[in-house]
Parts: sequence; structure tokens; C-alpha cells
Amino acid sequence: MRFKNFWVAVSALVFAGVVSAAEPVSKSRFKGVAIGGHDTVAYHTLERAPQAAALKGKKSFVVKYKGAKWNFSNKESADKFSANPEMYSPAYNGHCANALSLGEGLVRTDGTHWEILDDQLYLFYAARGRDRWLDGNWATYKVEADAAWAKLSN
Repeated sequence: MRFKNFWVAVSALVFAGVVSAAEPVSKSRFKGVAIGGHDTVAYHTLERAPQAAALKGKKSFVVKYKGAKWNFSNKESADKFSANPEMYSPAYNGHCANALSLGEGLVRTDGTHWEILDDQLYLFYAARGRDRWLDGNWATYKVEADAAWAKLSN
């Protein structure tokens, strides 16, 4: 009996390690929808100045990735994401880049405040955070956010 309990305990620890090793995604608590249901591929084609509103995805075009449901506005966007999710995934899996750079931890976003810098999508909790990155030295803020993400995402 002890041998069986030993393997049950080991299995539980291994499973817990696998579950906790997943990177956190900015998603809704109950439905698990990433970045407020916005189409993460569409950001790359939206007007940047003045900034266009983020495009909502549809429940009929969903891709599961990193434990979240990513919604897309059409099949083409869903297919692009499926083929290369790393290219279209937002930095920090959609958590607020500004909050990370300020040491405020993992703050969820809803996908409405965004910017593409160096071909990478960054999301922000509020317009004020986005403005800080655009008015300041975003490359320095990125270094700070990267360091915080490395600590918090593992």
C-alpha cells in the first residue's frame, strides 16, 4: 500500500509542476478568453495614428493556446495565429507591459489599449500606461518589464 501511495504522491507533484509551469495569460477568470476576446492578429493591420479600436474576435473562430481561448474576427486570422502563435501573441501574454515595467506585477488587460513596437504587440491596462511608453523611453521600460516577466512567469 505504501508503494502505491508513493507513486500517487509523486504523480501529484509532477502534475502540479506541469500545471504551474505554464506561462500566465491575460484572460477572463471564468471563460478563459484571452485579451478581452480581441483578435491578436488584427492589431498588426490596424491604423496606428490615430490609433484604431481593437477588433473583437468571434466565438466561431477560436484557437486554444497556452491554456486560453484566443478569439479571431475571421478564419484567416485564426489560421495565421495557429501557424505562428509566437509572432502574433502579445508580449507578456497580454499582461500590462507598463505595470510590469513599474514592478506592479501581472495586471490583466482587456485588449483595448495597445501599441506595436518593433513588430511586437504590447497591451496596457489603461491609456495612461500606453502614453508613458510612447512619451518615454519604451526600450528601457521593456528591459524592466522583461525582467519582471522572467520572475513572475515561471
